[in-house]
Amino acid sequence: MPDKPKILLVGEKPKRAPTLYVIITGKMIKGMLALALALFIFKLAGQDLSDAFDRLLHLFHLDPESRFFSEIGDRLDNITPANVRWVGVVTVLYSLISLVEGVGLILRAPWAGWLAIGESAFFIPIEVRELIVRPHGFVLCVLAFNVLIVWYLFANRSWLFRHHHL
Repeated sequence: MPDKPKILLVGEKPKRAPTLYVIITGKMIKGMLALALALFIFKLAGQDLSDAFDRLLHLFHLDPESRFFSEIGDRLDNITPANVRWVGVVTVLYSLISLVEGVGLILRAPWAGWLAIGESAFFIPIEVRELIVRPHGFVLCVLAFNVLIVWYLFANRSWLFRHHHL
């Protein structure tokens, strides 16, 4: 029979969990980076994307007439400011989910553990497919981190996320 979780008394602190702190740090960094990306996307919504792309190419001394960059420029012409804003909104929502997960994990809220497990598990099949199609070390690291999150939080949920009673 599994041990019954210990009820924490007022002022008593939960056990330290270094792996949980790594997960929290990862979630908070991901949330802040996604929020910064969303702000950049919103800034792009008011600009002519083709013109901004041309300026970027000139900044890096790249040939805008090359076939590759020319095709990208043609595709940018089809993107409307409304589409850019929509991507910005979705990016803000995703960043907020990561930040809420991080804060919830800091507070050791049980719902945050399940949210982190679900969000991380959601991306595992996508990352496995990406590794099969286009192997890349970065994707392998992200996959490993997500597997670690799912395994660690699920295996340790009984002592990481106890209800705090008065």
